[in-house]
Amino acid sequence: MSAFWSRLKDDFQLSIITLVGSLAVLGVTPYAVYRLGQRNWLVGFTDSFLVVGTVLAVSYAWRTGNTVRPGQFLAAIYSIGAFLVSIKLGTNGLFWMYVLILFNFFVVPPRQSVMVTQVTLLAVCLYGWLNPQEVFASHYQMGSFIVTYELSSIFAFVFASRGRAQRRELSQLATEDPLTGIGNRRTMNKELDIAVADSRRYDIRFGLLVLDLDHFKQINDQFGHAVGDDVLVRFVQLVDAACRPSDRLFRLGGEEFVLLVPNVTREGLNGVATKIQQCVREVLGRPDGQAVTVSIGGCMLNGHPERESWLHEADACLYAAKDAGRDQIVIAAP
Repeated sequence: MSAFWSRLKDDFQLSIITLVGSLAVLGVTPYAVYRLGQRNWLVGFTDSFLVVGTVLAVSYAWRTGNTVRPGQFLAAIYSIGAFLVSIKLGTNGLFWMYVLILFNFFVVPPRQSVMVTQVTLLAVCLYGWLNPQEVFASHYQMGSFIVTYELSSIFAFVFASRGRAQRRELSQLATEDPLTGIGNRRTMNKELDIAVADSRRYDIRFGLLVLDLDHFKQINDQFGHAVGDDVLVRFVQLVDAACRPSDRLFRLGGEEFVLLVPNVTREGLNGVATKIQQCVREVLGRPDGQAVTVSIGGCMLNGHPERESWLHEADACLYAAKDAGRDQIVIAAP
């Protein structure tokens, strides 16, 4: 049960599809039973198909983790269902079109929602135009429906677009360092846990480097935090250029960084550290012309049962590098 709530908490779109799907099943099922009992076969079977399709789509999303296709599938079948109910029940069926607007803007991106809702509106109005009195009592009623439907769609589009943008911004704030754009500590913890699991499962060798810029406080004190921030940004750029695409750099805090290096030996990990050390010493400088240096500690994952002990040993090696005079590299022995 805890895993269930954890997935809902971590995956917003999965939680939305689950919630909307559950409400749809609870709301539509009584209508399906009633209409089948009244031998209203078209609407009854349509409602039944929507219920079964919703259950299958939500199950697929939970099983695969893919929420895009289930959302698109649900938007499509509920749009078709709303159209069939509207042409069969007339004015009474049109109320479901407003529910459709909210449903679509929750389960699929705003642009796709606009397309689906407008196509459904066009189909209903075209059928009502060609078959007077079956859907709309008059052209005036049709016009009123179009205006209210479009206004509801506009409000839903604005709300959905703004909500999606805010979730994207919050996600970046939660996972990225705002200054350098690399992963923050939260992202690092997640990636290290994945590395520990992959090492056990696939026997992949991982190395870890902890990097700390030497005397960084002096840079902030003498030249200001703007200069210090610029040094941090350029440092990240240098490390990124010196590493492979598969290597992952994270900001642990302040001037301290962590580099996760997959598929590497101890000698290779030392080579990566040496390359970074030389690049920083040769390229990165302070406004007064003095070179900026970096102390590096590291170790392999071998023998560490979890992230904390692995990171602790690498951090201990960093302190050993600083105690050795800074601008040093200490890699733990096997």
